[in-house]
Amino acid sequence: MINKINSKTIESMKLFAENYAKTTNTFFCIDPEVTESVLVGLTKNKEIFGAPLCPCRYYDDKLEEISLAYWNCPCVPMRERKECHCMLFLTSTNEFSSNLQILPTN
Repeated sequence: MINKINSKTIESMKLFAENYAKTTNTFFCIDPEVTESVLVGLTKNKEIFGAPLCPCRYYDDKLEEISLAYWNCPCVPMRERKECHCMLFLTSTNEFSSNLQILPTN
């Protein structure tokens, strides 16, 4: 799945996710497929639309949503309340949280 997108863009998204997790003291999901799927979705939206729009929501108009910046990662709920709908960034008390803030290399 990852090899169909630009490797520089996916690496940039991974670096962003690692830095953001460390900065916010959040962690990645215990299921690495969840983390990978979200990162791939963010990367695809970044490549197609120029912004890492949350891939876990439905939008009638993605470009309009991007202009509002509410659901651009990290989204407003994440920034304000540490609530990540995608389960990319989880607090330590979340039952699906791992202890990882660094993504494994492939």
